Amino acid sequence: MEGYEQECAEVLLKEQERVFGEKVADTVEEAIEFLEDCFAVVLNNAADIREYWDECGIDCEGMSDEDILEADEVFALPCGKYMVLEV
Repeated sequence: MEGYEQECAEVLLKEQERVFGEKVADTVEEAIEFLEDCFAVVLNNAADIREYWDECGIDCEGMSDEDILEADEVFALPCGKYMVLEV
């Protein structure tokens, strides 16, 4: 997530209720702390997310790239990359 903290925090603040059903942060600083606690990572595309999940032991076999990118723990970033949370 290094170098993307501000962008990731802003996306989390905007979309947090989609995943958690409630606010988990009110400020950019709180969002950055939350993302650090969730071990958020920034990845380039669905293939990178699939590889990351495989390394984490998350079964994503049978999921299409679209399914991966639409998963609740995946957030599209304005820069074209994806933030993935461990929830």
